[in-house]
Amino acid sequence: MSSVTDTKAKITIDGQEVTVPKSYTILQAARAAGINIPHLCYHPELAREGNCRVCLVEIEGGRSLAASCVYPVSDGMKVYTNTPIVRETRKTVVELMLANHPEDCLFCVKNRHCELQEIAADLGIRKVRFHGERRSAEIDDSNPSIVRDPEKCILCTRCVRACSERQGLDIYCIANRGFGSIVEPAFGLGLDKVACTYCGQCTTVCPTAALTERDDTQSVWDALADPDKYVVVQTAPSVRIGLGEEFGMKSGGIVTGKMVAVLRRMGFDKVFDTDFAADLTIMEEGHELLHRLKNGGVLPMMTSCSPGWVNFVETMHPEIIPHLSSAKSPQGMFGATVKTFFAERSGVNPAKIVSVAVMPCTAKKWEAKRPQLNDSGYRDVDIVITTREFARMIKQMGIDFMGLPEEEFDSPMGLSSGAGQIFGATGGVMEAALRTAYEVYTGKTLENIDFRGVRGLDGIKESSVDLGDGMILKVVVAHTLRNAEKLVQRILAGEADYHFIEIMACPGGCLGGGGMPYPTDTDIRRARIDAIYNADARMKYRKSHENPAIKELYETWMGKPLGERAHRLLHTHYTPIEDRLK
Repeated sequence: MSSVTDTKAKITIDGQEVTVPKSYTILQAARAAGINIPHLCYHPELAREGNCRVCLVEIEGGRSLAASCVYPVSDGMKVYTNTPIVRETRKTVVELMLANHPEDCLFCVKNRHCELQEIAADLGIRKVRFHGERRSAEIDDSNPSIVRDPEKCILCTRCVRACSERQGLDIYCIANRGFGSIVEPAFGLGLDKVACTYCGQCTTVCPTAALTERDDTQSVWDALADPDKYVVVQTAPSVRIGLGEEFGMKSGGIVTGKMVAVLRRMGFDKVFDTDFAADLTIMEEGHELLHRLKNGGVLPMMTSCSPGWVNFVETMHPEIIPHLSSAKSPQGMFGATVKTFFAERSGVNPAKIVSVAVMPCTAKKWEAKRPQLNDSGYRDVDIVITTREFARMIKQMGIDFMGLPEEEFDSPMGLSSGAGQIFGATGGVMEAALRTAYEVYTGKTLENIDFRGVRGLDGIKESSVDLGDGMILKVVVAHTLRNAEKLVQRILAGEADYHFIEIMACPGGCLGGGGMPYPTDTDIRRARIDAIYNADARMKYRKSHENPAIKELYETWMGKPLGERAHRLLHTHYTPIEDRLK
């Protein structure tokens, strides 16, 4: 039998002895020893490639410098990370990158968040010794959510791997050879002509500004400056647990009150909460599920609040469109409600309302432009900005964000339940729906409302709920489109005996969305998840159907869930997207 030591390797790094698993690379071993080796192509959640050569180290007895991110450790190895040849070689490698890189750091959107910029500073590069021909390529801004600037690409291929490994889409590839190499969609097509779902995971791993979210902040400023506009804003649950990271807070900090305060200071006429609309979504989606169960509807029913997932279905698997819930996402429901219910109750002309959404998700920009989302008689949501864009706006104002007082959302669309809050985490929509569906179906009070079986970061999570009368509700939760594809294949093969399926396009759910602060990794997602469930546990109301504002909405204006007005304003339909792939 092998001993524990057989699986370990004892190596020396810069004179420091460290014992690590034999499966480690030198880079991982150095991290364990508290030694930072600069790198660009390496990402802890993606396959290792070793193509940037920034992480080179010297190994005693080695014939040449080695890429530490792919070089495995071995017992007795001696590694040096800071010798003259290592420092000079790293500087040369980075200088060569900079020689083929735009010199617009001061006004680049990734300024102070650019890994190439940071490494150049850490290496003490003050000028570039190399000059010559530079890559020349046009910016691709054809996509409603993501902008691609090939001139800022350093060929690290993180986006290639993220799109393939996380989402299974393979949108990007390396074209051409040598100096002409470029990362782009196949055949040089624009991002609007390929099966991009707009999830933005490529933007979360890009070390430079080669891939970023489309910046819509100026549109918001323009609306706020227009005296003829009545500008309202909604904020998604994940925004309040990620925004603080942009201002020095540790991951998992909740800044709800300060977020509300800064939005008022920006000049919004009303500051509302997407969580209110999340509760509304549960009322409609939960009743839709029960309707399908009782009336022989298409099962399993699948959630429709993740626009990256919806786009995936419409683009890649239109044959399963009947399985999607017809309920709009919380963003969509809020938009329709604010320009009808709120406009009517407040006496505001809906034609003057500008509806702004602050979202953790780049795909929400695309969702707002869907031709189906104008049931209010107007564009339901006018402008969508990400958490990162929101943070940039706050910084432009020069406000001490962390010094702001705590303020409350406006009524009536600012009151929410804990069920609305947990929408931000993978499994949260499912848990919120189960809290309501159980009580509506059984007529009994649910004593234990924490459905821990659907929580956590496992890629696919199965659970079941006993509704009584022999009815066992089988549910499953998946996050990332690669895992979604696995469930789709089960459905198509007739092997999915579930009743309800939740899909989130991004790892961890919305809190790992393509518009959240840099960086986002597993530990950060866990901290954000803990924050979301802690917030839920402290809420006065923890079930969507117990939210007094939701009750009043139905009793006085909307009617019953799935009723005529609810169906017209809060539900939608889906269509195959064929023209994008022609």
